[in-house]
Amino acid sequence: MTNNLLGASETRLPEEPAVLAAIANTGLDASNVVIAHPSSSLAWALLANNAFNAGKRLESYAFARVGYHRGLDALRQAGWKGHGPIPWSHAPNRGVLRSLFALRRAALAIGEQSEVDRLTEFLNDADPTAIERMDVEHAAR
Repeated sequence: MTNNLLGASETRLPEEPAVLAAIANTGLDASNVVIAHPSSSLAWALLANNAFNAGKRLESYAFARVGYHRGLDALRQAGWKGHGPIPWSHAPNRGVLRSLFALRRAALAIGEQSEVDRLTEFLNDADPTAIERMDVEHAAR
């Protein structure tokens, strides 16, 4: 973790080169990546995104929920105390941010508004640019 000018600590997760290599080798077939790297929130986020794009909203929600919990585990291991910035600019953080976004999107799709509100607040606290960045990314597809 590093300190910013406001005194809040930024959490910076470690890189996952094996996960990135597995994603590169399998393309968008995230099932094998998750099987090989079940603790990776990035792998779970990719799996959740694939399910969502296939119209499988409940499956997307379930996959994203696992990614969310794996992300919380990783954040805590990195010293996160339940608050503080998780900057998008630090690429290894994007797996957990993508899991949060995927869970938010799937929660919206199944009508779980309180979860959407909570995750919106979480993402905005983590990095105020994250939702907009991922909205733009998904709209471009």
